[in-house]
Amino acid sequence: MEKNMKFPVVDLSKLNGEERDQTMALINEACENWGFFEIVNHGLPHDLMDKIEKMTKEHYKTCQEQKFNDMLKSKGLDNLQTEVEDVDWESTFYVRHLPQSNLSDISDVSDEYRTAMKDFGKRLENLAEELLDLLCENLGLEKGYLKKVFHGTKGPTFGTKVSNYPPCPKPEMIKGLRAHTDAGGIILLFQDDKVSGLQLLKDGDWIDVPPLNHSIVINLGDQLEVITNGKYKSVMHRVVTQQEGNRMSIASFYNPGSDAEISPATSLVEKDSEYPSFVFDDYMKLYAGVKFQPKEPRFAAMKNGSAVTELNPTAAVETF
Repeated sequence: MEKNMKFPVVDLSKLNGEERDQTMALINEACENWGFFEIVNHGLPHDLMDKIEKMTKEHYKTCQEQKFNDMLKSKGLDNLQTEVEDVDWESTFYVRHLPQSNLSDISDVSDEYRTAMKDFGKRLENLAEELLDLLCENLGLEKGYLKKVFHGTKGPTFGTKVSNYPPCPKPEMIKGLRAHTDAGGIILLFQDDKVSGLQLLKDGDWIDVPPLNHSIVINLGDQLEVITNGKYKSVMHRVVTQQEGNRMSIASFYNPGSDAEISPATSLVEKDSEYPSFVFDDYMKLYAGVKFQPKEPRFAAMKNGSAVTELNPTAAVETF
């Protein structure tokens, strides 16, 4: 990381004391200039986090590692000779919490893991809503504004992407996850505290997001950039592979409901906004085929009603 560039780490416990103003200012600066920040003392029990990490890593070893190795062989990735730009070096599964949970449908997880993940998901849901209200406060929006916008008529969408990034013999040949911005609202990431890999793009440079024990990494999705009229930004990020260590990543996406109407908040628009207004599900249909392309053409397509084919979509990817 460059000199004088300190990744923002926010101690949420300071919101209850004399340092509240400074803490709120740090969150605002992070949202404006980074699109990312890391939170500690967030209220999530450390023993629950440790339990989730232990069971996630065990689940990968027993249920996913062989599937991942088989995938490498089937795609010819077990002997990399040239750079690969259309596949990610990751093993994933998805948990949906809202509007309807799919935890009971995931066949290869234990009841103990299922119960812990349900508890963890509910706590993250509450934390996401608390964070959205902090953003409202910084933006001068009424408390609950962002939650109300996200609600639509059916409530928000909330899901977790559970990923492992196994060791890669040739990290220079393939990314763990290609560069992209997240389509949705606010993302809460519980990441490995020993194996690094997550990077964000800032001022033209890729910056490491530091692994920090029992922290949660927060980043903003495209919807918050639109609603804030560009005051806050979604930021390109990626995962680089490592030769040693298996990196765990549990990313939870608190997104608008499918029929939520997204547009810049009136109080944040002085004249005409360059940002579009749309229904969230329409944006997601576009995003699914162009996830790894820049966000600006997506915004323009939504504003102008352009055909999706003009953006040269690739095969659709699963998203929240």
